[in-house]
Amino acid sequence: MTDTQIVELGLHAMTVAAKMCAPILLTALLIGFAISLFQSVTQIQEATLSFVPKAIGVGVAILFSGNWMLHEMITYTQQLFERIPALLG
Repeated sequence: MTDTQIVELGLHAMTVAAKMCAPILLTALLIGFAISLFQSVTQIQEATLSFVPKAIGVGVAILFSGNWMLHEMITYTQQLFERIPALLG
C-alpha cells in the first residue's frame, strides 16, 4: 500500500463525510441565521428560542436525507471492501 493510496482513501472518506454532513449543517445554519435575524429585529434575547427550531429543523433534515445518507455510506463501504484485495496485494 503506497502513500498515494492512503491519501486517496483519506480524501474519499472526507468527501463522503462532508457530503453526508452538508444537509444537516446547512439546515442548522439557515435556521440559526433566520432566528438570529429575528432576535436582532425584535430584540428578544432568549436562548431557547434558537435551540428548539434548530433541533426540529435538524430532525426534519435527517428524516428527509437519512435514506440518501445511508445509501451513500453503504456504497462507500462496498467500494472500500472491494478495494481491499488490491490494497493488500
